[in-house]
Amino acid sequence: MKRVKGIGLVGVAMMVWAMSVSALAAEQSFEQWLQAFKEEAATQGISQRTLDTAFVGVEPIPRIIELDRKQPEFTLTLQQYLERVVPQRRIDIGRQRLAENHALLKEVSAKYGVPERFIVAFWGVETDFGRISGGYNVVAALSTLAYDGRRGPFFRKQLIYALEILDQEHVALKDMMGSWAGAMGHTQFMPSTFRAYAIDFDGDGHKNIWQSKADAFGSAANYLKSVGWNSDLTWGRPVKLPKGFDASQVDRENFKSLADWQTLGVRRMNGEALPALDIRAAMIQPDGEGTQAYLIYDNFKVIRHWNKSDKFAIAVGTLADSLR
Repeated sequence: MKRVKGIGLVGVAMMVWAMSVSALAAEQSFEQWLQAFKEEAATQGISQRTLDTAFVGVEPIPRIIELDRKQPEFTLTLQQYLERVVPQRRIDIGRQRLAENHALLKEVSAKYGVPERFIVAFWGVETDFGRISGGYNVVAALSTLAYDGRRGPFFRKQLIYALEILDQEHVALKDMMGSWAGAMGHTQFMPSTFRAYAIDFDGDGHKNIWQSKADAFGSAANYLKSVGWNSDLTWGRPVKLPKGFDASQVDRENFKSLADWQTLGVRRMNGEALPALDIRAAMIQPDGEGTQAYLIYDNFKVIRHWNKSDKFAIAVGTLADSLR
């Protein structure tokens, strides 16, 4: 967001908030909107008990609108992103968490075919191994975004699904915390993702991705398997390109065998030959021509299904590789 002369970024964001809500308030106050929403939710099967308790004290949260509107002042390069998301501290802690939870992770991995190190990598990148899972009441956050209107229909549906979770008693209202956008628990699932993929791995009758690592790990692995994780593959690898490499070959849809890439002069980062395996891969350069290149396998697409960002997917893969 550009700075307006004499007004800081926070001030601009608050102006945006005021204009946004004022425009909607001209038609409907939050209380009117909430009453109409509750009536709709009741027709979709949400219990009166949940509707009576979930919204006590809920009001729109200006900070959430600020975060939703905020534009980054600069774009991180891939290297900057990796330094921030996969620092040595996170690698060291990841190795500790992998060892501490080995028995559980082994059981989850055996059932779903997702390697332990990838489950831990998602956990680390998403919430720093459960340390930073969000400090917002999910119902309040989603109500704010649903009322705001910019992406109202999407967040309205997420709010219905969040109420379903409460109705089914998977988590207590006081413990249903998440990010400003409503992403929840160790795995940062949106309510719709929870609805589709969360599981009760520990068998206690609740799908509790907030407090049960078993449920969180099992749900993450179930998600990845359901969207196509191939247990025979890893995610990809950084590679060195030869001088004069044809830049037109860099295309995420241009899949070739590793043998073909080898013929084109592509090598591992240490200069050695690519693996002699029957694997198809495409090439990407997230920061553009002349920057670090990666060969990506089908599982890279699966990681991007979780978060549609090449940098996120590379971070997960890089952390997972560091946990071997």
